[in-house]
Amino acid sequence: MEERLNAVTHGIGTAMAVGGLVVLIAAAQLYGTVWHLVSFSIYGVSLVLLYLASTLYHSFTDEKLKYIFKIADHAAIYLLIAGTYTPFTLVVLHGALGWTVFGVIWGLALVGIFYKIFYAGRFKILSTICYLIMGWLMVICIKPLILILPTMGIGWLLAGGLLYTVGAGVYLWRRLPYNHAVWHIFVLAGSICHFVAVFFYILPIPISS
Repeated sequence: MEERLNAVTHGIGTAMAVGGLVVLIAAAQLYGTVWHLVSFSIYGVSLVLLYLASTLYHSFTDEKLKYIFKIADHAAIYLLIAGTYTPFTLVVLHGALGWTVFGVIWGLALVGIFYKIFYAGRFKILSTICYLIMGWLMVICIKPLILILPTMGIGWLLAGGLLYTVGAGVYLWRRLPYNHAVWHIFVLAGSICHFVAVFFYILPIPISS
């Protein structure tokens, strides 16, 4: 029963992510620069990959297929973290700081993916801590972000981070009934917050008077 809930929750996330990717690309082409288009595409694709990998992992019963998609699911978390950083580093921060953070976070993501390929299912607590550290590295850029992004944009960004963090705690709380499905809901909520931050506060959409 729980695996069905896990598959359904992130199946919904997959559909939302695909729709979000289409909207991001279309809006970036209409209102943004080439950097909006590139970074939004990377971010949107990382969303789709995460939710699709998770849905497939929780859908299959064959042990070999399940193991393959388990690796993909866990590796995709690193992709989403780095993908979420991308619009903020290449569009909002840009310059030396933006490219430095971009390089560091994608370097860490590649290391994490390599680790997941060879050590899938091991060191769960350590892996969760690594996800959280990567996610909250953005605080080193909080001052320039506050100067550039509207207050509400910062609010949505932080709200997403907090939802992911609380969700990680739920994920580790093994005694909580349906903890994995509840964690999925927190991940969905965090993704929605970050999507709002990216779409409404990084893209310069003109407002009709």
